[in-house]
Amino acid sequence: MERRRETRKPFYRVPGASNKTSAEIVQEARQSLRTLRTQRPFTPLDEHRQLFGEGSSRPRDGRPPSAFSLHARNFEAPDSRPGSGTRLSPLDHKPRLPAAALDGGALEEAVALPKPPTEQTEGRKGLGVTRARLLRAGSNTRLPPVSSHMEVRKPEDCESPTHRSVSFTERLGTGAPPSARAAAAKETEQAESSLPHPQLHGPSTYRGEISLPDRSDSNTQATTCGTRTDKEVGDGDGSGTGSDVTEDSFWNSMVSPVLQEFEAVVTGGSPSEEVVRRLCDECSRLHGALHERGMLGRRLRKRATLLRSLFRLIDLGSDQLNLLLAKLILALKVSGNNLLNICKLIFKISRSASNDALFHNNSIIDSLLSVLRSEDVSVCGEALLYCVATLKFLSGNSALRRLLLEKDCIGILSQLTHRFTHPPSDRDSAGPTHTTTGHILVQLTATLRNMADLSESRPPFLSNGVLAELTTVLDHHHGDPDICTNVARIFSKLSSYNECCLALAEVPQVWRIFIDLLGKHSKKQDLVVRLLFTLGNLAARCPEARECIYEERGGVNTLLRLFYLYQEPRVAPQASSGVHRLGASEREDVLVKLIRVLANISIHPTAGTALAASEECVELLLKVLEQGSVELSEELMVNAAATINNLSFYQGESSVVRRRHTRISHLVLLKLLLSCSMAAVLEATRVFGNLSQIPDVRHFIMEQKVHQFVVTLLDSKSSDVCFSACGVLINLSAEPHNRHTLRQEGVIQKLGDCLRDFGPCDWQLAGLLCQTLWNCTEENMENETEELLHTLSMYLDEEEALSWSADSAMRELHQACWELDFRPVAQRLRRRILGQVTLSEPIREPS
Repeated sequence: MERRRETRKPFYRVPGASNKTSAEIVQEARQSLRTLRTQRPFTPLDEHRQLFGEGSSRPRDGRPPSAFSLHARNFEAPDSRPGSGTRLSPLDHKPRLPAAALDGGALEEAVALPKPPTEQTEGRKGLGVTRARLLRAGSNTRLPPVSSHMEVRKPEDCESPTHRSVSFTERLGTGAPPSARAAAAKETEQAESSLPHPQLHGPSTYRGEISLPDRSDSNTQATTCGTRTDKEVGDGDGSGTGSDVTEDSFWNSMVSPVLQEFEAVVTGGSPSEEVVRRLCDECSRLHGALHERGMLGRRLRKRATLLRSLFRLIDLGSDQLNLLLAKLILALKVSGNNLLNICKLIFKISRSASNDALFHNNSIIDSLLSVLRSEDVSVCGEALLYCVATLKFLSGNSALRRLLLEKDCIGILSQLTHRFTHPPSDRDSAGPTHTTTGHILVQLTATLRNMADLSESRPPFLSNGVLAELTTVLDHHHGDPDICTNVARIFSKLSSYNECCLALAEVPQVWRIFIDLLGKHSKKQDLVVRLLFTLGNLAARCPEARECIYEERGGVNTLLRLFYLYQEPRVAPQASSGVHRLGASEREDVLVKLIRVLANISIHPTAGTALAASEECVELLLKVLEQGSVELSEELMVNAAATINNLSFYQGESSVVRRRHTRISHLVLLKLLLSCSMAAVLEATRVFGNLSQIPDVRHFIMEQKVHQFVVTLLDSKSSDVCFSACGVLINLSAEPHNRHTLRQEGVIQKLGDCLRDFGPCDWQLAGLLCQTLWNCTEENMENETEELLHTLSMYLDEEEALSWSADSAMRELHQACWELDFRPVAQRLRRRILGQVTLSEPIREPS
């Protein structure tokens, strides 16, 4: 029985209704249009911790300083007192002394003033009024300044209680009224009787770790220097309730001894490590005691006395101690100038990277985040500025960055950003508050930029809606290059992940904002390159993004203007001096990212057809190939070739790529295919895979011996290179006179080797190899097909073919590719080869 011989015809001419060209066969196996990847722009680390970097666009004379001196005298203790109803001391420039006990001469000069109220001697209220009168009687209406050099009082210099009461009445001056002098003596007796016995201060409540005077003398001294001074400035409400007695007992037993330790320290020089350690311990103990008794915030009546003592220790200059002091002072809810100075103090400490360990071992970060949650930028904007700047410095440390992430720093900064982007309607958007908001946003976005380095930060960025908030920031502050650059850096980091790309693509107006920024800041390279990188990521991962970028008003024109602007100066003679000053690497980086955007959006049919028909776009791409070299600019050359390859997919009459195929073929051959870069060779092969559908290009390939190089590529260990080579060979073998030439180059043997080597790993490639073999096979091929038949028979055995996949998930994928891409083509090729072998030998009858 004679087997009927099949008609010889190229594989791409499949009979039936669905006739497919060779290019369609290649596309079925592996998509011809590809998105491009590139490296994220490098973000340099700030070597010097400061509010604004060296490249900041802000003028130096109009921005807050990063370096400053800070001392105890910069703080205002009376300004931090809680409202207690106590009458305040008059201002210096006011000559009136209302309700004051004046001396004889002053009384005669002030006859027109109302008489002071009658002295009351019962209870604490009378004592408070008397103290106020005594203060005004001595004409000492302001607190004395805290000395920067305070000596430790020696025990022998401490007066006895009797001497102290006498000395105090003497210090009132000889002009004081007798009633005042008598009240002072009585006041001293009452104060002394309220002092706790020295034996009450056991080891559990007080540790005398610093050399101090005798405890009984120290307690009396604290009454004079601490409690009495506090009453003199009007701290406390003068009520005699039971809670006041309890607070006084707490003050005398827990707070006063610690303040004595603080007052005993000389603040002029550098303290020893032992002194600093002991002060830190006492400060922590004091903080814990106040917290346990609920005396933090503004609840403590003698809060001003405590604050003055804490402020004084700042002059010791110990960063470790100052952080503990700052934490306690913030817990006491200071405001105004004191809040600003404390934030500046913490900022100053954080400027030194050597202090990062102090922040890691201290809960001061919680205090800073609490300030950000509660304070209003219109009231204390500068304090928030230094607070956020501190977080910026700390987030540069990888360990502290993770700690900030655990404390929900991203969520708190997102809330703060929302307050900036949705301010009260009555706030002046162009006033000083707006300027301060801009300064804060520079620090805030820089902090988020550092936080984005953590892969674990993506969920907080997404769940808190940070991407949408930052897009609004870009829209509101589009004229601020510092803010825009920081936000662009955040987007460039996060857009490397699919979930962030999808979230950013759903933000309304994001395409308009990006295109507007590219046009407005076209000469700011570090901003442009990051915006383009982000757009390229969006276009690579979101099919809708490709259409949105193309359809955005002025989108493609803006991209092409940037392309022209960042070309070599001889190509863009009208480029601005700003771009001229850029080095070749900076210009090239922009072009790499920009061309990638064009390549990725060209995958969309409408955008791809329009770009392929654009004379300007194609010409700019060809200029890149003509002027560049793979040795110096590999990524740029490869991206330009890949974009041309994508555009060559569109075969309409309007395609400029199709019309200029000869010029493109020469450039691809000379600049890419003959280079030493395998990436360039791969991209050149892909270009020829599309262009070789044109007869003139096939003739060029055969005439220039390019087919020999393509056949050699089958020896590559890269499946992608072999795949691209098959695309060219399929088109070349469509013409009968080319098949013989290809067989002389050993194409059958090399295709069979590729099938044997790559089949079990890549069934798509195996299917394409079978298609290429179909086109190249002819009669009398027995010697070349024996091993090929063995390979086909082995891989057509499903159990044998799929035994290479150990993982169950991969096995399902491999099985689907084997059934759809390989088995139909391999079975047909095997039948054809068997038919050729059978026709050359007699068929044996079965016995």
